Amino acid sequence: MTSSASAGAPGPGAVRLLLVDDHPLVREGVRSRLQDEPRYLVVGEAGNAEEAMIMLIATQPQVVLLDVGLKGHNGIQLAQLMLERSPDLRVLMYSMYDNPEYVQRALQAGARGYVLKDAPAGEIVAAIDAVAAGGTFLSPGVSKRMFRSQQPRPILSPRESEILSALGRGESSKQIAKALDLSVRTVETHRQNIKRKLELEGQAELIRYAVEHARGLHRDGA
Repeated sequence: MTSSASAGAPGPGAVRLLLVDDHPLVREGVRSRLQDEPRYLVVGEAGNAEEAMIMLIATQPQVVLLDVGLKGHNGIQLAQLMLERSPDLRVLMYSMYDNPEYVQRALQAGARGYVLKDAPAGEIVAAIDAVAAGGTFLSPGVSKRMFRSQQPRPILSPRESEILSALGRGESSKQIAKALDLSVRTVETHRQNIKRKLELEGQAELIRYAVEHARGLHRDGA
């Protein structure tokens, strides 16, 4: 837990920022980048939910850049708690994940934006600018996935759905073929058909979709 009110040379009326991320190196990189911008003042940092709530009260930030995946705590739930404590706070979620469900939950919790950790530094700055000004911001990659997730999906056949679920459990084509009494070539054909129907590019995107699909089947009440 760190107070950074004296860092940098902020200009008059600088936006007060609180950084919440459980990786010190990530916080250091973000803070270093933001200190180049005189319109920002990083007033504090926190590595977990408890520290974040303490720093929220102690530093009175206007904007919090909040990691979705905090260890031991759901960053989206933390955003909701922080907003209950400080309704005027503007929360910008900061994440490795572009999962549309995470984005929707974050926005429903009251976050004003969602930016990816691997986004260019200029995009992160633009996101903070937008949120600080009272607007909203979604990383372009997030917006694309959100749009795609809202489109009607072609109906997969029972066999395709079975194979998709198996992929989400981490099974290989060979394992799936053995379990379903199919040839590996038949399983690979089904995989290609699933990609085509869902408009997925490449095997990596197929596996990611399959894992997210599998999580979705078991996330009720999470």
